[in-house]
Amino acid sequence: MPTDRLTDQQRDRLREVLAPVRGVSLDLDALARYDLHPRRLDDVVTSHGLDEGRLDFRRPVWPVPYHLDVARFTQGLHDALKDRVVGYSMELRRHGMSIAAQNYGWAKTPPDGGQPWTTGVRMHVASVSKLITAIAMTKVLAAHGISPDAKMTGYLPGYWNKGPHVGEITFRQLMTHRSGFDVPGSASDFGTMKSQVASGVAATGGYHYENMNFGLCRLLIATITGAVPVDARFVIPFLPEDLIWDYVATTAYAQFVGWHVWEAACVTGPTLTHPSEDALAYDFPVGSGWNSGDLTSMAGGAGWHASVRDLLAVLNDFRRVGTILTAAQAQQMLDDGFGIDLTLSTAAGTLYNKNGLWRDGSGRSEQSLAYVLPEDMELVVLTNSTVGVADEFFRDVVTDVYLANLHPALDLPFPVEQAHDVHHPLPVGAR
Repeated sequence: MPTDRLTDQQRDRLREVLAPVRGVSLDLDALARYDLHPRRLDDVVTSHGLDEGRLDFRRPVWPVPYHLDVARFTQGLHDALKDRVVGYSMELRRHGMSIAAQNYGWAKTPPDGGQPWTTGVRMHVASVSKLITAIAMTKVLAAHGISPDAKMTGYLPGYWNKGPHVGEITFRQLMTHRSGFDVPGSASDFGTMKSQVASGVAATGGYHYENMNFGLCRLLIATITGAVPVDARFVIPFLPEDLIWDYVATTAYAQFVGWHVWEAACVTGPTLTHPSEDALAYDFPVGSGWNSGDLTSMAGGAGWHASVRDLLAVLNDFRRVGTILTAAQAQQMLDDGFGIDLTLSTAAGTLYNKNGLWRDGSGRSEQSLAYVLPEDMELVVLTNSTVGVADEFFRDVVTDVYLANLHPALDLPFPVEQAHDVHHPLPVGAR
């Protein structure tokens, strides 16, 4: 079991066991305290990709170009969300430049500290973490000359047992939820993943959304980069081997993403923990706020705490700057659907979306949306509650507003752009 205190002798022995690990900054005290499966995860509800929400968004593609009416879109989005969420933050960028941003309501309500939303407030972005992991995974595979269609099993921890058909699973299948894993509650803690790999899958190829697919990616990034050798054994009497493996591999994953995704896009500050300044989650109407806590053990498929501004900076670098991936690699990743839920043909071009949802047993919710849109645009929207008392599906609401504000170019001789960073009045009675 984890321990709060290591003796000097235990520290020395732990350093010996960890000698094969390369290039990873490890905190031995944090390792000793690491929790493989925090109890707070037991009643969490997460997103389900294409298994939830509508898919009937398609509209006819007319033989003239369509453009987004930016001013009407931003107003329409505000009308769709105001008085139906505790708060939200959004920003829309074209060519990497902000053309609309607006904030409404509370990241923390007055009883919880009274923090209004801004595009710089961080929140747990839940499954939008999968998009971040997919970007990192794509970078790792390209850097090591590994095809997405290669089998992933040889990069799993060597001491794991591999059950039926696990040897057939490719990186592509992991990143498109076609691995065949079917996990109760969509858990992705180390023990669950180890057990599921040992049990195997009935078949590969069918779509089934699982956090585990991207939870495995955190381990694969650690082994492919050589940070943690596949055949490493961390056997000592005072800490479980699984605990050490997960802590070391997850730390390697977090540091790789920190250096090669966040910092490559000139972003510092996103964490897998929940700093005190981050937004809290609420039900609607408002109750007490919920801190979803340290989600390191769910890294890969969830866990990252980031702001609207952070995510847009990554998407800009990902698509245009070339520090993370080349533009061609980025577009191929989107077309392959890696870390993407919804790919939709619209009258203006192709829309790519990633949805995130994290909810406790009483309904308090963190919801996030990242879009790569036609016309060289990106959109990120965060809300820290359910949408209305009917709990409408966030992706449906925002996508409907986007589609409703596409118009033929003949109607829009030039793009209508909104002033940056509009702060709407706080809800009535909230001051």
